[in-house]
Amino acid sequence: MQVKTQAIVLSALRYQEKSLIVKCLTKDFGLKTYFIRNAFSKQQKGLNSAYFQPLNQLFVEAIHKNKGSMEYINELKLMYPYQTISQDFYKTSVSIFLAEVLSNCIKEEQANAELYLFLETSLIWFDEHDFTADFHLWFLLNVTKYLGFYPDDSDEESFYFNPMEGSFTNQYVSECFNEEETVLFRKLLNIPFSSKQSLLKNAERRNLLKLVLRYYEIHIVNFKQIKSLEILPELFQ
Repeated sequence: MQVKTQAIVLSALRYQEKSLIVKCLTKDFGLKTYFIRNAFSKQQKGLNSAYFQPLNQLFVEAIHKNKGSMEYINELKLMYPYQTISQDFYKTSVSIFLAEVLSNCIKEEQANAELYLFLETSLIWFDEHDFTADFHLWFLLNVTKYLGFYPDDSDEESFYFNPMEGSFTNQYVSECFNEEETVLFRKLLNIPFSSKQSLLKNAERRNLLKLVLRYYEIHIVNFKQIKSLEILPELFQ
């Protein structure tokens, strides 16, 4: 079936010398994996590897056989050419990290229009504004809205957050964040989308990242260790 759709690159794995296996979240068909033949060849100008950087937003014309195997892209173009993400070391590093987390989380081969719109909108905002060191935490927290486990923050008085239940409680069990961690987690919940300044201290940021990834590990089946995680502490010393 010949299709046209927008797509966000989640990962690109080199295959043999010149080809790529690219995982994308498509707007209309959910998660799709594409085989890009000769992506590193000098003769391949229309589908070269430069298009498949982490979180690039594309418009693709593709052949979908929908048989559970890899699909093939005929033509593509950049849907939104980033102006700063590919040029700013900090933004590039955060993009690599976020793309790896998303690649671990998104597994459904069905459209999720709300998730796609969130990713599209927030990444464009990230590109258009100065770097803020809190963005990756805000982003990961809010992705959970579309994956089905955003924290229930209606209880503003309880002392602990139970990540298993996704809610705050006064009944402490071993899985709960302690009081200090819960205060910090609430602070993250209150960071607004429009914040252009970093509101967290470096130590808070590092601790929160551990808590958020722990929350993901609980709710995402077979959530893998994030290899690019080691990049981030270097950015926020």
